[in-house]
Amino acid sequence: MSSLIRVWDRRLNEEIVEKVYGEGAVNFLYESQIGRLLLWLFVSRKWISHLMGFYYSSGLSKSKIEPFIENFDIAMADYEPVKYESFNNFFIRKFRPGVRNFEAEGLAGPCEARYFGYSQTVSEFKFPVKSKYLTEAGLLGSVERAEPFVGGPLVIARLCPVDYHRYHYPIDGRTIEKYRVKGGYQSVNPVALRVFPDIFEKNIREVSILDTEFGKIAFVEVGAAGVGKIVQSNFSSEFKRGDEKGYFLFGASTVVLLGEKGKWKVEKIIEKNSEQGLETYIRLGEKIGERPN
Repeated sequence: MSSLIRVWDRRLNEEIVEKVYGEGAVNFLYESQIGRLLLWLFVSRKWISHLMGFYYSSGLSKSKIEPFIENFDIAMADYEPVKYESFNNFFIRKFRPGVRNFEAEGLAGPCEARYFGYSQTVSEFKFPVKSKYLTEAGLLGSVERAEPFVGGPLVIARLCPVDYHRYHYPIDGRTIEKYRVKGGYQSVNPVALRVFPDIFEKNIREVSILDTEFGKIAFVEVGAAGVGKIVQSNFSSEFKRGDEKGYFLFGASTVVLLGEKGKWKVEKIIEKNSEQGLETYIRLGEKIGERPN
């Protein structure tokens, strides 16, 4: 099976091939028997991710910044000019003002990422990989908490290490509940998802239930291999569209949004591509959802 990860870039209106950080290591760990043994014994353990987080937050990691920028063509002119003291300082870099704007209408993309999405989930919903049943209860940690979102819209936004790693509120509203769901630290790379398709229900997650004009929205941050910490930087109970909510320290990760049935629908191009198993690359703040007709 090809390990190439193809994504539809909505702004460019063309299909692109994703450049994967640590591609060789990911393929070895998830597509070989020895690699999967190492995953079980060491790599997916919490202490490994925390140890990696400690290293990437130290000055020892500074030497990785320039090669990373060069290898992945990071457009540093888009970011605030800052002297980075560690790779994690660089990893959570901020956009310059005006580089990304939140569209005035609809539900905005909370992060710069590759999106899967459907306007309505059904029983035994297969998402985002074939032959795996992903449920609202599995994502949110309990049947009771999932009840308002059964049959509603669902969006999964997958971030890569090369991306801007801060996430934002997609609409005005207030937070009515916050909690954590315990779990592991598997990679969220599509190669890993082919091997362990229940990653989104098994990895550690932080959940916020938001009250908005589009109804209740469950905003879920999913931890992953190498993610030293999920940081909630905005502690205010009320928020505006585009306000920063938090950020992931080193490691690729994922944001999941669940909505109430009939309150909003996913943008057509995202849903169309999702039905074909293709993610859609969306910039921060671009519209991903709107009210139903």
